[in-house]
Amino acid sequence: MTPSGKERERFMKYIKLLSEKYPNIQSAITEIINLNAILSLPKATEHFVSDIHGEDAAFTHILNNASGVIRAKIDDVFEGKLTEKEMRSLAALIYYPEEKLEILKANQENLNEFYKITLHRLIEILRVVSSKYTRSKVRKALPPDYAYIIDELLNYQDYLGNKEQYYANIVSTIIAMGSADSFICAMCELIKRLAVDHLHVLGDIFDRGPGPDKVMDALINHHSVDITWGNHDILWMGAAAGHDACIANVLRISLRYSHMACLEEGYGINLLPLAKFALDKYSNADVSRYIPKNAESDLTSMAAMMQKAMAVIQFKLEAEVIRRHPEYEMDDRMQLHLIDYDKKVIRIDGKEYELLECDFPTIDPNDPYKLTPEEAHIVEKLRCSFKNSRLLQKHIRFMFAKGGMYLKYNGNLLYHGCVPLNSNGGFASVTIDGEQYKGKALFEKMEEVVRRGYYAPEGSREKTQGMDMMWYLWNGPKSPLFGKKKMATLERYIAKDKALHKEENNTYFKMRDTDRLCDMLCEEFGLPVETAIIINGHVPVKVKESESPIKAGGRLMDIDGGMSKAYQSVTGIAGYTLIYNSYSIRLVSHEPFKSRQEAIENEVDIHSTEVIQIKAKRRLRVADTDIGVMLKSQIDDLMELLDAYRSGQIKERFKQ
Repeated sequence: MTPSGKERERFMKYIKLLSEKYPNIQSAITEIINLNAILSLPKATEHFVSDIHGEDAAFTHILNNASGVIRAKIDDVFEGKLTEKEMRSLAALIYYPEEKLEILKANQENLNEFYKITLHRLIEILRVVSSKYTRSKVRKALPPDYAYIIDELLNYQDYLGNKEQYYANIVSTIIAMGSADSFICAMCELIKRLAVDHLHVLGDIFDRGPGPDKVMDALINHHSVDITWGNHDILWMGAAAGHDACIANVLRISLRYSHMACLEEGYGINLLPLAKFALDKYSNADVSRYIPKNAESDLTSMAAMMQKAMAVIQFKLEAEVIRRHPEYEMDDRMQLHLIDYDKKVIRIDGKEYELLECDFPTIDPNDPYKLTPEEAHIVEKLRCSFKNSRLLQKHIRFMFAKGGMYLKYNGNLLYHGCVPLNSNGGFASVTIDGEQYKGKALFEKMEEVVRRGYYAPEGSREKTQGMDMMWYLWNGPKSPLFGKKKMATLERYIAKDKALHKEENNTYFKMRDTDRLCDMLCEEFGLPVETAIIINGHVPVKVKESESPIKAGGRLMDIDGGMSKAYQSVTGIAGYTLIYNSYSIRLVSHEPFKSRQEAIENEVDIHSTEVIQIKAKRRLRVADTDIGVMLKSQIDDLMELLDAYRSGQIKERFKQ
């Protein structure tokens, strides 16, 4: 189709702007040559992880060993040359350079010789992991203090022997100047940086584990990462925005899993007012159902009282949200008015269910959803504390900057939970602002509303609506991040009949092992049916019950294998990760991580097992990736610029 006059005029304005960067024919040709060359490089390695749930030690180790990629590189380079013990030691050094180096140095009789051997080995590994990148990209990754030296060592190829002494003198001078330790550490970090080009996190960074704040710090410091939000993440995002019901949920879960340190020490959340309130109101109440998991004995009683107090506040606050949004269809989650305190039963759908306890000193049976003045004061204090936590706000802004509801990347589809379906297998609709949304449009509308919930002015309708949407995404019946009909929090605490505890999964989870669903998703999200892989987490794969993470013949993969210790008794393993390089996609399962100390001192790596490898029909190149599409577009634009120069539409410029 011939472009219109206005379209051509706009395009020529763009070409003229492009000429500012490439002022003459030769500069444009040079860049075309460069971009075409990049297209032929092997596709860089992607690393996929999911459902970290605050397990910072295990996550850090998986980042350090790149799910076995670094050890594989060591094997490729040194198998038959080094012993197994030497290769384990080298791997541990790369994973934890500062700590391991101190241990290794203490056992050396000739420290200079140790330095020399170690530096040579690291250089060999570095050459391998950097080989698929341009020199320009590698140079940008080099640590500034050692950029020139590493570049020289990395590109040393002296077939005639002219530079042999030069190379040797660089190494010996590094040692003589007392810089060997810092140089080795810089090399190890660079190896890890280049071993994996991009990291995908498929949600649920927060809750259950002790260190989500440390995980977030690691992600912020990572060179290239994206995040698809999970329902636990969106809960913390809502809490940071100042949503009372989200804050109550965050606190209750943290208390339930005995991880108050993250809140108090990591994010500076003041829990003292809540502790005083709980001690005053719940010291004589039955808190046996609220004993935290893995709690220290001296904190158990206090934490249980605080958890129960916060659970009651949560139920009251959630009722306010449900009343504001009848379109959420969550009236069944308002249950406090259904409790008969005399008979200790709860009446649901005309049937009475026996309760294990209903000792709630701060609930008025005649007005069960009204906050007491003390509870309202606690909520206000906590909201202020969450909104004024500088570190939490930094982390949540990063979640917004790097995250979203879903992601299409290199022909694959990534999301945390599910694409909500009706019982008949069609896409389920959700009403937002009076309009119906489903499928891809639902994801995009929800993300739009959520972003307003964080960034819109205080007190605005957009702010309130967006924060409420974050809460809905946490536990709503058609939330793509939750994927269940209900979250049975109250029932799990107090109902004796375990049938009430059941949380029914969305139809999506019954259909995700079918080609029909995969075909639907590819069409809906605009992906190639023949090659696209759908990757999600959220629901732990019960490996010990012979459940497979591989669905629909490898077209869909669930990579939540239980990195969180809370799930490992269910899954039987400690997580899945995916590695996607130029040759294949590899799904790897991991055994539980023992400890950082074991990894450093005893060189105990996570034992990983390949579950499946899907090999590419041919080796993939940059040309086959999203970056390749962008580079091809840039080449097309440069060709247009060349035509403009050669036809005289734009005049060349040269330096005088």
